[in-house]
Amino acid sequence: MTLDLPPFRSRFPWWGADLQTVANFLRPPRRDLAPHTSERLTVDLRDGTGDRLVCTLDRPLKPAKGAPLTILIHGLTGSQESSYMLSMARRLLDSGERVLRLNLRGAGPSRATCGGQYYAGRSQDFRALLANLPVELTSDGVRAVGYSLGGAMLLKYLGEAGETAPVVAAATVCAPIDLSATCRRMLQGRNFIYHRHLLGQMKVEATAAGARLEPAERSAILGARSVWEYDEVFIAPRHGFAGAEDYYERCKPVRFMAGIRVPTLVLGALDDPWIPGALYSGYDWAGNEALTPLLPAQGGHVGFHGAGSPLPWSDLAVATFFGIDRA
Repeated sequence: MTLDLPPFRSRFPWWGADLQTVANFLRPPRRDLAPHTSERLTVDLRDGTGDRLVCTLDRPLKPAKGAPLTILIHGLTGSQESSYMLSMARRLLDSGERVLRLNLRGAGPSRATCGGQYYAGRSQDFRALLANLPVELTSDGVRAVGYSLGGAMLLKYLGEAGETAPVVAAATVCAPIDLSATCRRMLQGRNFIYHRHLLGQMKVEATAAGARLEPAERSAILGARSVWEYDEVFIAPRHGFAGAEDYYERCKPVRFMAGIRVPTLVLGALDDPWIPGALYSGYDWAGNEALTPLLPAQGGHVGFHGAGSPLPWSDLAVATFFGIDRA
């Protein structure tokens, strides 16, 4: 599929991969989605844990008849309030689309209602969410957009579900399609500040009130000196993996992407400081007609702050792929 999109060009002052990446923190978007309305929705995962995902359902002021519900899935240490979630929500709401901003298990408001913790391979949570959403929300179809780790989870789910996935279209933005290679990139010296920030946020998130932890697990989390070690001493043993590398190998999206049958946009910047561009450029996209790669040379990690619009170019790309008229 060829998208009718203007090429991505960085806008001042967000020149370079790192400024594109940190722009979301330095200049976050407007958080008020008015005149559209929002309401809290809690979804029981019904998996025996008692965990319930807290979501925000956004309804447009002027609904478009028959429009699917679009579910947005955040990345590592993100939530429904992440800048990319809010900007994409506004883009969809302004076009009359309903949006569900999901907080993964243990993230954001879901921390208080979930004892467990999300991770990149926990695709069963997305499957449970789809199964337990109210029918009135899904009767016109469902789309999904996953960012970074949320995109990895979404790609894994879509590959596992194949033709049975109750999703009409999907998109991912800067998904780490190889978890081990991405972790190695994050541990490089040039990413020291990113890594230190992410690891600190991961520890806060995993040990916050509501987390169901054994004393040894809490100690392991707080003592982890790297993202790899966090996965080695906490995520892997808690979820049945032999170690971090076993977790990365068994859950990496490239193991599942050949099975995707839902039309899916895979957007990634080749200069992403967190994800090696070679993972995208080296993948056999022609082997699966359901996948549409969109790989601009620039954009950073979930950045895409481009010329011509205050909203990220990635929002336009996803909306165009979904067939939504440009606002």
